[in-house]
Amino acid sequence: MKPITVSHLAMILCLVTSSSLATSGCQKKTPVDEITVAESGIEVQPLTRPELQSQWPQWRGSTGDGVVALVDGTATESELAAPPTTWSESDNIRWRSPVPGRGHSSPIIVGDLVVMATANDADQRQSVVAYDRQTGATVWQSLIHEGGFPNPRDVHSKATNANGTIASDGNLFITAFLNDRRIVVTALDQSGQQVWQTDVGAFASRFGYAPSPLIYQSLVIIAADNGGGGYLAGLDLQSGKVAWRRDRGAFDSYSSPTVATVGGEDQLLITGGGRLASYDPATGTPIWETPCISDATCGTVVATKDSIFASGGYPDKETICLTARGERQWSNGTKIYEPSMITDGNHLFGVTDDGIAMCWSVADGDMKWKKRLGGNFSSSPILVGDSIYVSDLSGNTYVFRASGEEYQQVAKNQLGSDCYASPAYADGCLYYRIGLGEGEQRSEQLVCIAE
Repeated sequence: MKPITVSHLAMILCLVTSSSLATSGCQKKTPVDEITVAESGIEVQPLTRPELQSQWPQWRGSTGDGVVALVDGTATESELAAPPTTWSESDNIRWRSPVPGRGHSSPIIVGDLVVMATANDADQRQSVVAYDRQTGATVWQSLIHEGGFPNPRDVHSKATNANGTIASDGNLFITAFLNDRRIVVTALDQSGQQVWQTDVGAFASRFGYAPSPLIYQSLVIIAADNGGGGYLAGLDLQSGKVAWRRDRGAFDSYSSPTVATVGGEDQLLITGGGRLASYDPATGTPIWETPCISDATCGTVVATKDSIFASGGYPDKETICLTARGERQWSNGTKIYEPSMITDGNHLFGVTDDGIAMCWSVADGDMKWKKRLGGNFSSSPILVGDSIYVSDLSGNTYVFRASGEEYQQVAKNQLGSDCYASPAYADGCLYYRIGLGEGEQRSEQLVCIAE
């Protein structure tokens, strides 16, 4: 099926289970006020941040795909600082620090700081916390919102009020929270002081808000698909002013957007609403869209220089490969819903929500191997060197080779009681947000794993 080019598109990360998604109830519809760059007068400015290539500044790292980037583009795999592949509650643990509240916001690493969003439901406080990267000591904690939480019935039982991962350009830390039925984006400086705050638009919560902000050049891009009227928005990074906003239609979906250079062109890619759509990240202008997957999706798109991959969803299920122009290359009936997939350029790897690891050939979709790991998964994998790390909801982290020959397990490591967030990597260290205990006794920790 060929892609459909449109003048207006009407898509996005999740922490929900397919069994809990039912027919959408009545949600108040709020018209989306579209804004173009011609109307805002804000144009994207090209920015380079080479120092961030060796850090982990946003959801899925500096490259946005969970793959550890080479520091200068010339280093060989053997020159990468490899993290441990084995650990326990005591072995290869550099430090452990308590996390106030609860959240699925994954850690990011910028300079000497590890930064996450968190929420305290009892006090209805949404905050950002920064830790010293070397010691784990709390450097600062900034309160973003107090009150304004959605009704608990409008947040999925697996989700939190701090799902999205923070994004940073190396100077500012950008977070997006659902508060008072609005998506509010806040920028903090290196000391945790607020620089700006912008109300991006209304949000009718069905299971909560999940997408993470994305930095592209001088913009921060926000996704907010919801049954009341979804949208994508690009904000000026320095001022917080809306540069563009694009109507996405009224449907509930949960995927975070990504920008990938595919076919020699920067494309803003996102699934949801029964399609995979491409936009110009500088202007929000639609490029193409292809009907596929399902209405609701959770995972973030991954890509090579020529191909685009995505999976999900609810109520339908599909894993798909598209060309740079949105044409179907191959697909199958596999559903990888909450976790995102990962690729080494030759193979596509994924772990389903119910614990089946799979590997396909990028070229033709041929399944190379399939292995039942067991357990349930929400966390997304990362690839460091030739090793893939992925955690389940019982606190087990599986480490296996990024091989197309067969499943080759390196280690299975237990840490804590659960792991919803995805890990971050920098300079030979892994950073995990984990849960300890259950129910009202559950608490969270940030853990640095290193030799």
